[in-house]
Amino acid sequence: MQEYQRITHPFGPLYDENSEIMILGSFPSVKSREQQFFYGHPQNRFWRVVAGVLGVPVPQTTEEKKTMLHQNHIALWDVIYECDIIGSSDSSIRNVTPTDLKRILECAQIRRIYTNGGTATRLFEKYQKPILGRGCVGLPSTSPANAAWSAERLQEAWRVIL
Repeated sequence: MQEYQRITHPFGPLYDENSEIMILGSFPSVKSREQQFFYGHPQNRFWRVVAGVLGVPVPQTTEEKKTMLHQNHIALWDVIYECDIIGSSDSSIRNVTPTDLKRILECAQIRRIYTNGGTATRLFEKYQKPILGRGCVGLPSTSPANAAWSAERLQEAWRVIL
């Protein structure tokens, strides 16, 4: 059985001054931590869903992913900066330190914040909303653990980011 580990977010946010929307996950998975970039698990549907919504080819490399997001004015980060977690299990997250989203909001004209999945939404509401004084729009998780949602159904729900 795996044990809790105290983990600090191993990489920074993706944004620039032209970012208009921000998508927040909860905390990077083991695979994402290994790759030092967002949604690194090959079964996570984030890149396929967002590319489908945007009507562009699915990016393969980290550079292609960054380019797709920058070209479409999308900022990407996570709600949590540091926590105790078992592996990649969102349900195990405890002892949370939230990320500092103010630095992005001070640099970019973010008009809407979206969260990827129920855990990210719940943690945003608990930790970020009181600090920021603004809410988020919760979207269904692109995680493979969300098997009830097909890629097509996810893409339809995620169209609100346009």
